Amino acid sequence: MLSSTRLSHSIHSLRSLSTLQLVYSEHGDPSKVIRPSTVSLPSSVPCGQVRVSWLAAPINPADINQIQGVYPVKPPLPAVGGNEGVGRIEEVGSDVSSFKKGDLVIPARSGLGTWRKMGDHSVDHVWPIDNRFSIEAGATLQVNPSTAYRMLKDFEDLKEGDTVIQNGANSGVGRSVMQICKIRGLKCVSVVRSRDTGMDELREELSELGSTTVVTEEEMASKMRGKVKARLALNCVGGRSSLFLAGAVAKRGTMVTYGGMSKQPLSIPTAAFIFNDISLRGFWMSRWYDEGNTQERTVMYRDLADWFASGRMKTPPFEKIPMDDATAALEKAQTKFDKKMLFV
Repeated sequence: MLSSTRLSHSIHSLRSLSTLQLVYSEHGDPSKVIRPSTVSLPSSVPCGQVRVSWLAAPINPADINQIQGVYPVKPPLPAVGGNEGVGRIEEVGSDVSSFKKGDLVIPARSGLGTWRKMGDHSVDHVWPIDNRFSIEAGATLQVNPSTAYRMLKDFEDLKEGDTVIQNGANSGVGRSVMQICKIRGLKCVSVVRSRDTGMDELREELSELGSTTVVTEEEMASKMRGKVKARLALNCVGGRSSLFLAGAVAKRGTMVTYGGMSKQPLSIPTAAFIFNDISLRGFWMSRWYDEGNTQERTVMYRDLADWFASGRMKTPPFEKIPMDDATAALEKAQTKFDKKMLFV
């Protein structure tokens, strides 16, 4: 017969584990369609899977658009929200040797669903990262710094002293761009929206991060016209802003568009094509991940780990919010842009 202690342990080991996740069953306003849901995980991890305790996950514009139903990646409904985040391996399936308990992981691709406290995932759905990453840096590694890294590497053979110009410079990607430019010895011209208050403080902050010059869109159109000759321009705004950006690209340089915050088409000066023969390219980080690029991804994360661990790169400002306050967090994410919302 089993002793009472062994019997209690046996019963406990058969119990399933309840965990919280944020789910949407229809597309719409995230603050209205996201619902907390408690689900049960099996007592042991299935073969070929790992159990991940999700430590932190941001709310990105792509997450909002995905829940609204207007993002190219559309997980089957009902779906768990969140494309990015960092977790720790708590347990592995009996046949898994590529991960061990304690490893830090991030999603391998978009659509995994990271707004949950714990989940079982196939080993090819998560990607190991260096344990030197802080929780905040790991949670936001997959999108912003990686997008900046790839755009600065893949489109132009930039040399020390070359100039990069970008709009939307106060964004997460923009802040990563200027920091990597500083590390690589590149000049960075950062274009931001004009504001009634705090402009001097913003210029100082972005200059400390690595911007050589910080200008408003209005200053770019007037004072800076013809004065910038950039090998690479990074556009996340479109519309009138892209007009000034393309006009600042040097002969046979490149403008890469990775966003469209203005929701307006690109405006490109004809002279930039005829006389400067500039190239226009597009970039989407999710597509880059889908294409494989395993070796390049490993090198990229190693470089970023070195930079974050040494303090040469810093995370953007966060507001940390527990998953229980999902509605408030989602409302803030769509109305307040000075800080990124981070579920913890």
